[in-house]
Amino acid sequence: MNPESEHFIQFGLVNDMLSVPDLIRNFDTDRMSAMADAIVEAGNLMITGEGSSRFFPARQAITWARKRGSSIGIHTESALQAMEYNLRDWAVLGLSNSGQTAEVIELFYNLKLDGHPKRFSLTSYPNTQLETFATAGYVLGCGEENAVAATKSVVEQALFLRALLEHVHGVDTLAPRRGQLADAVESALLSELPAELVCRVARAKTVYWAGRNDGVAEELTLKTNEVIRKSADFLDGTYAVHGIEEVMDAEDVLIWIEPHSVSEAKFKSVLERSVGMEIIAIASRPTSFPTILIPDARDLSGFVQMAAGWNLLVNVGLKLGVDVDTPVRARKVGNAFSPQLV
Repeated sequence: MNPESEHFIQFGLVNDMLSVPDLIRNFDTDRMSAMADAIVEAGNLMITGEGSSRFFPARQAITWARKRGSSIGIHTESALQAMEYNLRDWAVLGLSNSGQTAEVIELFYNLKLDGHPKRFSLTSYPNTQLETFATAGYVLGCGEENAVAATKSVVEQALFLRALLEHVHGVDTLAPRRGQLADAVESALLSELPAELVCRVARAKTVYWAGRNDGVAEELTLKTNEVIRKSADFLDGTYAVHGIEEVMDAEDVLIWIEPHSVSEAKFKSVLERSVGMEIIAIASRPTSFPTILIPDARDLSGFVQMAAGWNLLVNVGLKLGVDVDTPVRARKVGNAFSPQLV
């Protein structure tokens, strides 16, 4: 993305994305400490929400906690499925930018009726319907977004959850690295991409995203639908070479986030040689595929990978002449709360 070009900055989505580095630099890592105490007391945390609110923020936090061998049970589920679980011994955190997401409100309404003591909300606005059903509500500082696709709010949610779990585990690694992370994200956002890669994704019939189950590829799959209006699918782990290749064809493209080097030859054999489709990598090292190189932010790399994916999708969207701010059918609030719900 070029912040000096009207071709880019005419779109609110681009401006939202370009605001993220400063959001990271100025993020307050301390204000969620009271919630952390409640989670430690409960011993379990359920993170719930719908769409983007749950993909990248929750899965990034869970991945970090599992890698450090956390003794806290941390899980994410959509709100209606979470209603089917026994959450008596869990702290529950509901993510909803609008605070109007019907499914999350229904869950919290029922938890309140049951006298559940640890209900927390995280929204972009104060005094929302969701917050009225929470025992404590937290509000993001990123402000209103200028496009239907959620971007800066997703990053701030992820920062909030990372800082929250650091408080839970008694460590402080995010705060001193905010500047470095912001610089790495900015580098990924502003990187000039090879025209042939942009054109290849623009021509694709279906865009497949492969990678770890850490929320990055899953969130970018949704952004592919919203931003460039193409069919997309998230292929967890090495799912891409375990059967789905039967319905792939040469018109498709696969974008692989930080490939496992041991799997590169298999992907090349099955997808490039047998199917005839192209593979593009987003990685912190050179790979055997055309690669969008990004800085290595170690356990914070998901934020940089996300920024690189955004950059690619915006360039593809503009190449296709898409209004990246306003999808035809998708809405900012996918299923808004109605008072008749409760």
